[in-house]
Amino acid sequence: METKKQEENYLSSLKNALRILNSFSMDEPEKKIGEISTSLGLNKSTVSRTMATLASEGFVHKDPETKKYRLGLSILTLSGVVYSSMDIYRDSQPVLNKLVDTLGETAHISVLDQSDVIYLHKVECNHPVRFLTHVGRRNPPYCTSSGKVLLAFSDEDVTKSVIEKGLHKFSKNTITDTDMLHAHLREVRKNGYASSVEELLDGVTSIAAPIYDYKGKVIAALSIVGPKQRFPPHKIQSIAKKVISAGLDISRNMGYRKID
Repeated sequence: METKKQEENYLSSLKNALRILNSFSMDEPEKKIGEISTSLGLNKSTVSRTMATLASEGFVHKDPETKKYRLGLSILTLSGVVYSSMDIYRDSQPVLNKLVDTLGETAHISVLDQSDVIYLHKVECNHPVRFLTHVGRRNPPYCTSSGKVLLAFSDEDVTKSVIEKGLHKFSKNTITDTDMLHAHLREVRKNGYASSVEELLDGVTSIAAPIYDYKGKVIAALSIVGPKQRFPPHKIQSIAKKVISAGLDISRNMGYRKID
């Protein structure tokens, strides 16, 4: 009985630690104990003990002046292991560099994680504009070009779960109608690419295409993003062709071979 209780306590502590680590982001890179406690609904004493343990292992670092915590170097070490073991990170790098040089816009690799798009890799252009697309950032899939590509080539259950979560309006062009979203995704499958013109942020356009694994399954999306004025409507299709071609180059690097 005691062993089972100890095991339950251990799992609870582990879950709290993971929730705390996941609460840090580019938007909130530093937090105090009280902020973590409030946002996660945990007791301050629980958060304090957990942070002390994480700090002892190098997963968080406490600023002695501000008393705020930030992620530690142990996280960086683990991220390096993840990147080095990810074929898509290695195989996409030269293609992304070439695409950025050709189009002069920032490029990303992203995947679906539950009901969100998460950005795995990013190559900045020479004149970047600050967008909500940093590595590790989560965005809703139904109003981003990469997310719409991933939804279009996923099982219907994935789209259903996104819709059940709610189609919230972020800007004037955000798709919030279920039927309209389904019709849009059918067009994405037909055309082989997706565009998002001021659907997440006003003044921002992105174009995305699928990345396939060796089995022919869409596992990620390649997207470019920039100010709307650098993506005039008459150029969308020609830009999309370049993004599609780059996506296929990455796919071939990963062993994909299209069978006619």
